[in-house]
Amino acid sequence: MSDHPDQHDRPQPRFPDGPSPAPAGPHHERRVRSFVPRRSRVTLAQGAALQRLWPKWGFDIDGEHVLDLDDLFDGLPVVLEIGFGMGEATAEMAAADPATGILAVDVHTPGQGNLLRLTEQRGLTNVRIGNGDAVILLREMLPPEALAGIRVYFPDPWPKKRHHKRRLIQPEFLELAASRMAPGALLHCATDWEPYAEWMLETLEASPYFENAQPGGGYAPRPDFRPRTRFEGQGLGKGHVVNDLLFHRIGDK
Repeated sequence: MSDHPDQHDRPQPRFPDGPSPAPAGPHHERRVRSFVPRRSRVTLAQGAALQRLWPKWGFDIDGEHVLDLDDLFDGLPVVLEIGFGMGEATAEMAAADPATGILAVDVHTPGQGNLLRLTEQRGLTNVRIGNGDAVILLREMLPPEALAGIRVYFPDPWPKKRHHKRRLIQPEFLELAASRMAPGALLHCATDWEPYAEWMLETLEASPYFENAQPGGGYAPRPDFRPRTRFEGQGLGKGHVVNDLLFHRIGDK
């Protein structure tokens, strides 16, 4: 039997039992995306974790089915984390709050492997990892009001003006995110790029779906539950200012 005509044109997985290099396929990609997959070396430990643990705790964001979060997280309230880097902060937050499920989404294969490794190493049961585009996950794979919160820590600021359309925090994204958040759920953003912090604050303040959780408005102090990451420490060492934004989903929208 001959191969499918386009079989050899498709990206081949680096880890056959791990995350797909093109989880949603071309039919979901015709829009401006807020991320670019990064290429970097996967260590032996990360690769071993991907091969061994991905079938247990990972899934591809294919946009073809709706997730049953109660089944996936044994009934825990679920917070979506969009972009987790190497996963150290995610694992720390999951260990500190085992009563909350963390649905962590990224496209960085070494980070996915590292978070799987940390999850196993710490004996965590409340972390699941999605490979792919968080917008497709929100739009196609989550039911309304399913999330207890969304975390967006240090997203790409796309500093050049011509790239501002690629920033994740946009009115359209906030409308979509709000539709998948329970009333009162917390949207928590953090960035060390001050122009992007101003953009986030202005966009969130203008949204009819969110209200600022900080008394008096403006930025919030870093909450205790968000650990300081290595990336953040490097930025602070360079004199960067980190701003946190905490906004609740308004219940009657």
